[in-house]
Parts: sequence; C-alpha cells; structure tokens
Amino acid sequence: MLRLAPFAFVIALFLTALGRDVFDDWVRNTELPNLLPDTSVEVRDRDNALLRAYTVEDGRWRLNVTPDEVDAGFVEMLIAYEDKRFLTHSGVDGRAVLRAAKQALIESKIVSGASTLTMQVARLLEQSGTGAWYGKLRQIRVALRLEQVLSKDEILRLYLILAPYGGNIEGVRAASLSYFGKEPKRLTAAQAALLVALPQAPEGRRPDLNLKAAIKARQVVLDRLIETGSVSEEEAQTGHLEPVSKQKRLFPAYAPHLSDRVRAEKPEQSVHRLTLSQALQGRAEVLAASSVRGKAENLSIAMILADHQSGEILAHVGSAGYSDDEGRQGFIDMTRALRSPGSTLKPLVYGLAFDQGLAHPATIINDRPVAFGSYAPQNFDGAFRGELRVDEALRLSLNIPVVLLTEELGPARLMLGLKNAGVRAKVPGDAPGLAVALGGVGTSLEDLVQLYAGLAKSGQKEILNWDLGSNKNEEQRFLSATSAWQVSHILAGLAPPAGAAQMRLAYKTGTSYGHRDAWAIGFDGRYVAGVWIGRPDGTPVPGAFGGELAAPILFELVGLASDEAVPLPPPPPETLLLETAELPQPLQRFKGRRAVFEAPPDAPKMAFPPDGARLALSDAGLVVKVRDGRPPFTWLANGAPILLSVQARHAQLPLFEQGFVQLSVIDSEGRAARATIRID
Repeated sequence: MLRLAPFAFVIALFLTALGRDVFDDWVRNTELPNLLPDTSVEVRDRDNALLRAYTVEDGRWRLNVTPDEVDAGFVEMLIAYEDKRFLTHSGVDGRAVLRAAKQALIESKIVSGASTLTMQVARLLEQSGTGAWYGKLRQIRVALRLEQVLSKDEILRLYLILAPYGGNIEGVRAASLSYFGKEPKRLTAAQAALLVALPQAPEGRRPDLNLKAAIKARQVVLDRLIETGSVSEEEAQTGHLEPVSKQKRLFPAYAPHLSDRVRAEKPEQSVHRLTLSQALQGRAEVLAASSVRGKAENLSIAMILADHQSGEILAHVGSAGYSDDEGRQGFIDMTRALRSPGSTLKPLVYGLAFDQGLAHPATIINDRPVAFGSYAPQNFDGAFRGELRVDEALRLSLNIPVVLLTEELGPARLMLGLKNAGVRAKVPGDAPGLAVALGGVGTSLEDLVQLYAGLAKSGQKEILNWDLGSNKNEEQRFLSATSAWQVSHILAGLAPPAGAAQMRLAYKTGTSYGHRDAWAIGFDGRYVAGVWIGRPDGTPVPGAFGGELAAPILFELVGLASDEAVPLPPPPPETLLLETAELPQPLQRFKGRRAVFEAPPDAPKMAFPPDGARLALSDAGLVVKVRDGRPPFTWLANGAPILLSVQARHAQLPLFEQGFVQLSVIDSEGRAARATIRID
C-alpha cells in the first residue's frame, strides 16, 4: 500500500487539476446577460446639473452613474455592510458561504446570506429570483464570469445603476434624487445608510410607504457599521436623529419643450449638454407661470433669455406649464410657433434705411395720411403726428413712417435683411408687400430674439444656440455697425414700462392684428431676451398690448440674469451724431423717389386759418375753410378726428381751449393739408 501512495497522490492531483479545468471551462463558457443596461436619457445644463431625465422601459427611473460620482462614504458603507471582501474575492466569498452554512446547521434555519455584490449584480442583470437552488447556482456562475471580464469598479457601477429602491426607482442616483432631492455625490451618514438598507427589501422599507420600517432599517445599518469602523458612534447617533421625509421628490423637469426637441433631434445620444442655466431656467419658469396666472382664459407665454456675446441661450420657456391645465395647451412650444410679429420688425426697417442713406435718426419725416394703391396704412391709434424726427417715429412705433421707408427700400430688401439676420420668415403667398413692416409675416420668438441679438452685436448675424460647446455663428453682417448702434440707441431711449425695474434696455414692443400676440424684445450690453403672450390657437386676446402685457415681464426676465443692465457700447467712430439742421441737405427731410408728400395741384389746401395764425378764443368755436380737394372732408385737431364726412368746404370746429393746435383736413382720397395755430 505504501508503494501505491505516490501513485494515488498523483492521480488525486490529476483529478483535481482536471476538475479545475472543467470548472474553469464551465465558468468561461457562461453566457452572460447584457452588460449595458438601458439608462435614462438625461438633459443637463451648462454646469452639468440635471435639467430633465426620461424613464426607460416600463416607466422606470434608472440613471447612469459611476462610483466616483457617488459619495465615497456611501460606497465604503455599502461594501462594509453587504460584502466586506468584495475587493478581494473572485465573485463568491467562500468564507461567507461557510459561515452561512454553519449558522444554518446550528440554528436549523437560514440566519445570514452569502450573496456577494457580484452575485447581486448577476441577479439584477438577469432579473432572476433568489429562492431556488438552481437560480443561486446560476448567479454563482454568472458572478464568477463577471469577475473575469469586468473590473471591480465596473461591477460596482452596475450595482449602483441597477439596485432596486422601491416602485419604479432603480439605482442610487434615482433613489437619491427621489428620496432626498439631490445627487448622491454628497450624502450624510444617515442618507447613505438608508440607501444601503433599501435594496434588501425595497418595497417593505420605502419611506413613502413604510416610514417606520425605513427608519429602523437605517438604524440597523448605522449600528452595525459602528463595529466595522465605517461609522463613528457620533455619526450614528446624529444619523438616528436625522428626519426622513415621507414625501418622494419629483424628478427635475426643467425646459421640457427644449429637452424633448434635443432628444428628438439626437435620439442616439444618452446625455445632452445644454447652454441653459438650471437656476435661471427654474426662475424663468416660475416667472412665466406667475405672469399668466389670473389673466385671460387659455393665455400662454413663451420666453427666451440669451447671452448675445456668446450666442448661448440661458433660459428657454415654451409655455406657462407643460400640460393642458386650464386649456392653455402648454405642451405646444410657442418659442417656435409662427406668429405675426407686430411692430417688432420696425427696428430692422429703420436700420436698413439708415444703411441705404434714405434717412438718419434726425431726419424729418411726415406722419400723415397716405395711400399706396388700395393699401392705406393707419397708425395704431388712428391719429397722425405730422412732421417729426425719424428717431421719434420709431420710439412712438408709428406705422406710416415705417411703411414709407419700406416702400422706398422695397419689401424684397426687407425680406433679404431678415434672411441675412438668420430669421426664418414666412409670407402668405410668398409675395411680400408693404404690410411686412407692420407684422404681415410669420416668424417665431426664437427668430425675433436672434434678430435682436444681431442688433446688439453691431449688426453681426448671431445664431443663438443651446448645444453646449457648439459654435454656429457665421461671419455675416446684415446691418452696418453704425446703423445697428443708431437703432439700439433709439430703442434705449424708451422709458421702462410702468412698474418695471428702472434699468436701461434697448427694447421694442409689438401687438399683432386683432390683439392675437403681445411681444416685447430687448437687450442690454450682454443679454438679449424676448417675451410672447397670446393664445396658442390664435384667437384674439382683447386688450392685450405688448407694451402693457409683455414689456414688464421682459424687464423681469433680464433682471433674473443681472440686477443692473449691462451698459450698451459707445457709438462707432464713423457715426454721424448731428442735429437735423447739421445733416447733409438730402438727409434733413425724407422724400422718397415717388415723392408721396408732394401735393398735387388739386390737393386740399388750408384756406383758413393759415399756418402760424394766432386767433382769439371764441364761444362759437373755430371757423375753418378748405379749398381744392374732393369732399367729403375729415377735420382733425392734434391728430384726433373732430368732424367726419363734411361735404361743405367750411366748418365750425368745437375748440374751446387755449394753446397750440395742429389742424388737419383730409379729403375723400386721403390727401391732407395742415396748419399749426395758436388760440389765445
């Protein structure tokens, strides 16, 4: 027998080696589940803060995370509590298996488990149970193979992504956001302990469903980790006293319209980085919601705030709320909707006119009745101001002067100016007319803010963008630096709306036909912003004016980014800063090629009183006479109609107050005569 012992030993070694090789082949041939689980698509801001996340299949929240993005104390506590030899074993902890078996034999029941973190990852990847022996064997096999193909950090990452935390919450990031309202990068000892305890019985320990069980489980973890040294007694005692909220937090859902848009444009991308600021976006959304609360039924709002120096959009609000609550159709992104821009295109018309040498801010232009064929534009209030400076005509947003300039420029040149500025404008029938200058074109809030960003950038085309790191700007100019500054300087002369912050913005308001859209667009030396208010279905909003409704919100929006307006730049060196009398003769008074202001021989003429007359106040009123022209006549005083449809060439006006009066008479063909008098 002694002589056979060496042979037996050799045979035993051979069988052992053979068994090991068979075992290694068994592990190596393991068919692994998908090691790249789907995670939520995320939209993040310029500082990497979460703006919005989307659920994966079955509506589960499962956010991607790496171990270095999680509080180091939590990772230490997790390993110490769940699998203290995780960093050294090969997937199965033999010592833990022996301990569990010994306890089971002594107690005649399972006292503790021997499942490692790697085995738990195997179970989570395959979504398998833990009860049947063949299930446990499969977990062991997959765990052993995982240890061969993945690093410890990669295995830990899978656990941090897949661990169940109750309901549709999976992974430590989703759990931390849901239960604590914050990312798991910085956790208290109590928070970390709760996140360690929850995956063991996620439904039974959910704070929102069983607060007492959650607190007790957290206490057990803290007390046990005192023994391992992972938690001090002081930390544990403090942790026991830390309150646990029963209310789950909602996941961030900032900029929902823009988030949906970027996700649809790049469906293959899992993380989208935007130029938005989460803090500014949140405040802008609150401002939007509060601005329409209690206002007209179904009223919506859209807002954009951008840095025109970089072209980056900082806040983007598509509606007052991302729902159909109160019939506001909040799911519609009104920053992209084609609407009539009202008077907001007028600054571009003036800028183009300055560039073409048609006018200067100090040029005199005549605001009086005119007609272009069948098109006879009227001012918003129906009044006429007569002769005034071009800069004042823009500040007053008069319609007739801007139409006169557009007629001289040509509507096609205005459309080209919009295109060169990067504005997508849609004209009904694709045949632009003079009405384009007054809003007879479809464009969006995004495009209007871009136009004004270009004005702020000295007439340089500015492509606003939300994709962090991209640079879409082009070296293209649509206005000269001088004309852009002149327009900006004129707009900056407008007083802030009533009740708004007293900051200096270059801004313009607009109201579309029928009060369907109220606009306010403006900028300072750094920020550009725009506000639209109206109904998504295009129905009128009686009494809605851009100056009253949208302008105060514009100032609040810019105020979110800066307490004080950033100063506008000084004029370019080549700018002519002259008064009317100092201008070259052709620029002193606007006179188009068609000479629309030259009165034909049969045009009406003020026969009495003559221009400059000084008359005594009379109880009978003021006698007036007109010669030439075609009746009936309309008589106005200071732009306001006094007598209508007068067939006679003389009339008596009910004027009973002293002071200067500008008299106007308009015949049936829209031709006018004017005289300025003084009544003593």
